[in-house]
Amino acid sequence: MFARLLEVIIESPEGRRPAPLAHLDSFAMRGFTGESRFDATLPRAAGEMEAGLEVPLPELARALEDWFRRKGYLRPGENLRVRERPRERSPAR
Repeated sequence: MFARLLEVIIESPEGRRPAPLAHLDSFAMRGFTGESRFDATLPRAAGEMEAGLEVPLPELARALEDWFRRKGYLRPGENLRVRERPRERSPAR
């Protein structure tokens, strides 16, 4: 179900930092967002989410940034970047 690993980064004039896990959790709680198209998302750690193949990445990025702005998680001049990251493969035995 969670086939993709996503990186969620806050970019500011001071630099880049991972989006806090608590902020990602607040978005992922569908009861608050009401967005069923994002049901197949799961926060893993600061700056990391997993997502299913059916989750539209551009729409997820826009919705996350909108949510972060409405909640006050992003300061003026900050932006949110979401990108797919390759999964690390386990060494062959």
